[in-house]
Amino acid sequence: MLHFAIRRILMACLLTLFVSFIAYALIFAAGDPAAALAGQASTAADADRLRHLYGFDRPIIVQYLHWLSGVLRGDFGTSLYFGQPVATLLIDRFAMTARLGCFALILALLIAVPLGVVSGRWPNSLVDRLALLFAVVGQAMPSFWFALLLIILFSVKLSILPASGTASWQGYIMPTVVLGYFATPAIMRLTRSGMISALEADYIRTARAMGLSETRVLFDYALRNAALPIIALASAQFGFMLAGSVVVENVFAIHGAGSLAWES
Repeated sequence: MLHFAIRRILMACLLTLFVSFIAYALIFAAGDPAAALAGQASTAADADRLRHLYGFDRPIIVQYLHWLSGVLRGDFGTSLYFGQPVATLLIDRFAMTARLGCFALILALLIAVPLGVVSGRWPNSLVDRLALLFAVVGQAMPSFWFALLLIILFSVKLSILPASGTASWQGYIMPTVVLGYFATPAIMRLTRSGMISALEADYIRTARAMGLSETRVLFDYALRNAALPIIALASAQFGFMLAGSVVVENVFAIHGAGSLAWES
């Protein structure tokens, strides 16, 4: 087992090095980066100066090793596009994305868990079918399309919410709804299946035989025992939200990690 773990760790390190080298080499995919930074109106001397300033006049493997040594020390260098330290950009932008993801996850849990509990308590009922329809629509609807619908309705037609930016708390509402809506179906379906399984257990029949109220049976016994996979899925959904924030942040002009990845 130890040899297997060591082998997997070594493979992960080699893969990380390979991917990082390919990502670094992409700087030169479009040609000379120094000439692109200097602009069309620049002279050859200007390009040479930038080439020497950023170290582009050295072999690419030397440049990569210099960059890698800086990364290992916590120095990610300076962004060629923004002209700012990369670490500062990542910290500032990721804080915005993490804040938006937390709001969206809280909203998703507030919607998905009660729906899943009700659907699991009364399976195949009208409420259950409507909840499943809601889940199917949520999984099938593109996020950018839903975001544009909200902008047209609440910003253009009703003029009650800002179409972009997060200068005020109202600016978080529509991005939070979009991100949270697409995390809701998976959590709701898992809550539903967990409640159906839990309500068939012997301890639930014992709790009902003791005369406990249905609300206490549902939330203190059934939901508590079905909560572990829900928490695990919610944690995974939070990661998916951070990765899927590229589209939402660009639609709503939010300066987060997603828009930073797109702009870079």
